[in-house]
Amino acid sequence: MHSYSLKDGDLILASASVTRQKMLADMHIACTAIPAHIDEQAVKQAGLADNIRPEDIAEMLADLKARQIALTRADYVLGCDQLLVCDGQIFSKAETEAAARQNLKALSGKTHQLLSAAVIYFQNNRIWHHVASASLTMKQLSDDEIDAYCTVNSEALLNSVGCYQLERGGAHLFTSISGDFFDILGLPLLPLLGFLRNRGLEVKEQN
Repeated sequence: MHSYSLKDGDLILASASVTRQKMLADMHIACTAIPAHIDEQAVKQAGLADNIRPEDIAEMLADLKARQIALTRADYVLGCDQLLVCDGQIFSKAETEAAARQNLKALSGKTHQLLSAAVIYFQNNRIWHHVASASLTMKQLSDDEIDAYCTVNSEALLNSVGCYQLERGGAHLFTSISGDFFDILGLPLLPLLGFLRNRGLEVKEQN
């Protein structure tokens, strides 16, 4: 089979995100996933305590993930992170269905921002970054609507920062969306592809 690869190194995704892996695979970009392990909650709390902008916190998290893997790999290492911000509060992935329901109630009837950051290291040097923003307005949800959504879309509740996946029924929750669809999924794909092309992306045969 053929896919796109870089001339002078492999692409490593410092994440276990199935969505990001699928996005790259759908673009026929050859990459290997090696998840980084950092204390994301501690980084968020420290950033908020220091009054750091959410955009910069997202970039910090992406950078830490890429840097951790880059310490042991000389290839291109892509670190990513996505934050959801609503009314000045940063939301994290829900750990339980009850927490997911509370998050949906908090987002109901409001506009929130999704901040998607990507950072690339090569030979242990940071060479590229990008932070994208999208705005999403959720309709006013009744308890019955939240119950119905959670029943049908239980898989999305704990797998995404907003407890929804637009591509899997989540669009029913919204009245308007502003931003690139790929950014909403958690990866600024178009800027990333432009950068990779500039670094010598070419078609190669894969084993």
